[in-house]
Amino acid sequence: MGNYRKLWFTLIGVMIVCFSLLGYYGAEVYRTAPPIPQTVQTEDGRVLYTDEGILDGQTAWQSVGGMQLGSIWGHGAYQAPDWTADWLHRELLAWLDLAAQQAYGKPFDQIDADGQAVLRARLKKEYRTNTYDVSTGSMTVSSLREQAIARNVTYYSQLFSDAPAFRKTRESYAMKENTLPSAERRAQMAGFFFWTAWAAATERPADVGGGTGATYTNNWPHEPLIDNKPTAENMIWSVVSVVLLIAGVGFLVWAWAFLRKHDEQDPVPPPHDPLSRVPLTPSQRALGKYLFLVVALFSFQVMMGGFTAHYTVEGQQFYGIDVSQWFPYSLVRTWHIQSALFWIATGFLAAGLFLAPLINGGKDPKFQKLGVDVLFWALFVVVVGSFAGNYLAIAQIMPVEWNFWLGHQGYEYVDLGRLWQIGKFTGIVLWLVLMLRGVVPALRTPGADKNLLALLTASVVAIGLFYGAGFFYGERTHLSVMEYWRWWVVHLWVEGFFEVFATTALAFIFSTLGLVSVRMATTASLASASLFMLGGIPGTFHHLYFSGTTTPVMAVGAAFSALEVVPLVVLGHEAWEHWRLQHRAPWMANLKWPLAFFVAVAFWNMLGAGVFGFLINPPIALYYLQGLNTTPMHAHAALFGVYGFLALGFTLLVLRYIRPNLVFNERLMKTAFWWLNAGLVLMIATSLLPIALYQFHASVSEGLWYARSEAFMQQPFIQTLRWVRTFGDVVFIVGALSVAWQVVIGVFGARAPAAPTGVTLAGARR
Repeated sequence: MGNYRKLWFTLIGVMIVCFSLLGYYGAEVYRTAPPIPQTVQTEDGRVLYTDEGILDGQTAWQSVGGMQLGSIWGHGAYQAPDWTADWLHRELLAWLDLAAQQAYGKPFDQIDADGQAVLRARLKKEYRTNTYDVSTGSMTVSSLREQAIARNVTYYSQLFSDAPAFRKTRESYAMKENTLPSAERRAQMAGFFFWTAWAAATERPADVGGGTGATYTNNWPHEPLIDNKPTAENMIWSVVSVVLLIAGVGFLVWAWAFLRKHDEQDPVPPPHDPLSRVPLTPSQRALGKYLFLVVALFSFQVMMGGFTAHYTVEGQQFYGIDVSQWFPYSLVRTWHIQSALFWIATGFLAAGLFLAPLINGGKDPKFQKLGVDVLFWALFVVVVGSFAGNYLAIAQIMPVEWNFWLGHQGYEYVDLGRLWQIGKFTGIVLWLVLMLRGVVPALRTPGADKNLLALLTASVVAIGLFYGAGFFYGERTHLSVMEYWRWWVVHLWVEGFFEVFATTALAFIFSTLGLVSVRMATTASLASASLFMLGGIPGTFHHLYFSGTTTPVMAVGAAFSALEVVPLVVLGHEAWEHWRLQHRAPWMANLKWPLAFFVAVAFWNMLGAGVFGFLINPPIALYYLQGLNTTPMHAHAALFGVYGFLALGFTLLVLRYIRPNLVFNERLMKTAFWWLNAGLVLMIATSLLPIALYQFHASVSEGLWYARSEAFMQQPFIQTLRWVRTFGDVVFIVGALSVAWQVVIGVFGARAPAAPTGVTLAGARR
């Protein structure tokens, strides 16, 4: 550890404390998850649902795309309703009408205000009272509620079929005709929707993580009919999160101003690019196909994104052509998200594989090229296989029992079938092995400072292993438990360890180039890693406030997720530091465009992850904003703006070195860089943000059910904003195709010259 002992101990301490919190309250998620009753029965003992039937409904929902078609507990797609909020509101209205007919002989909206007030009081008491009996595992519903449930079952059974009466609604929700052909499975799915709504309306018992008068989902969604509104704890921890954010930013600024050493001069850069003096190894030469796969999947992804966005206007058609029977919204949205994860991950893998021989002294370990080739084709098989499985599942061609394993898991960001998920994990582990074969010998070599390399190695190991968290749930796992583990993958693996790897890899590259000192690169990387992990690990809980978890999860998530924003306040300085590197040596002009993409990463990290992220992080904000267009606004700005630009930057950097004769086309790269950024800005500013703000008002004033309803989302104003998004999409697509064409030209048109002999990395540095 040497001179970095304090920084290492800080990082290790942060990891121990934060993972302890994540683990302890994760165990609480298992213990306090909303129960799935063994039987849901009427007052006269007739069984409406069983626990197995509810889980059968969960698998039916997964098979139609799950979170890619509407959302559950706020997680998923945004065109169709949130089925929890929609079911709950429809059931409440049905109960009021039935009760009014029973008591007054006429519909609810035709009785006087006093009568309505009496029925609303009865409604709230019936729905918020918990009738689940722990000793028998059963819950009881009244005859009125049984009839209200039956009305909902009829509605959803027709909505997910091809019933002509609901064709217009299906079009509004971007659902294909006969979404779920089996009448039996439609009824089972309705039972699953009922259970999610029951958990959102029924108060948690005092001896199971509460006693605060809140429902299992902390009173989410906003539903005035039964007084679902933010809890006191929601308000308290929202204030705490803001205070912690201000305190964290203040401390960081103070530390930056007073603790940072100013006496170290920048090193004198070498007269020639050190990496260009190192002969390319066979495994590095083999990376061209990885770079091609990156831009091929990127191009496919942006096309699917445009396709998906257009479905929000014409729910079953593409400019008048009915394509939904073959490529419905839920499928193209699945492909859009999965292809993004594949190409971004491939860009990171390529960067690591490029660095491995450099770390190993400029030479390949034995059979490294074979490993690189095998990994590529394994990734290719997983991509093609998972996409085909998605299609067969959503088309309802695949047998029911195969769906989870080969088709569609139904959970956003981990949609691929479990077999393909295992294949992906195997590929990542193979990448880890290939990386360690280059890194471990370098760590064992005595001499130079190895701290930065040790941190890079730790991040590589974390990336290789933590994707495995996605295997801790299965097809019939409780929804709350599944969400806990799913966010380990989506938040902790992607937003946490990839962030550390990217920071450390860039620091390693710049120090190897002789542009920054090893000491400064190491210090900055260790400090950044501690800050990222401090907010990022427990901050995972901010996704779980309303997923059947208790108040401590909200408290931990709110407090630590605020700290996620803290390191992002210095990213403007980081962007400037990266950009000024191009002026430190004449040969850095060759790296102008990779540097430009790294600068964009810093900007979008600040805006997309920082500003837009904190916009929805405090519990009170997320209470009203979860499941609205604020989420895709944050996702586009953070996922592409940060990890997308970073993967493209890595791709261009690797391309520049494996094709030394390549000269970037200035016009093409200007178009790529500026049109990608401008397209992303237009997409957010002209469509996603205005729609989100409009929905926000509807969610606060009426409830989530209305903000996601057909009546609201099909208003002319909303439709106009969706059409306007086309301009931003087109600009973005032009930028995407420009960078893709540049990479294709580089990979296939600028072959690497024969490698000189007798040159090593150490020799190049001298």
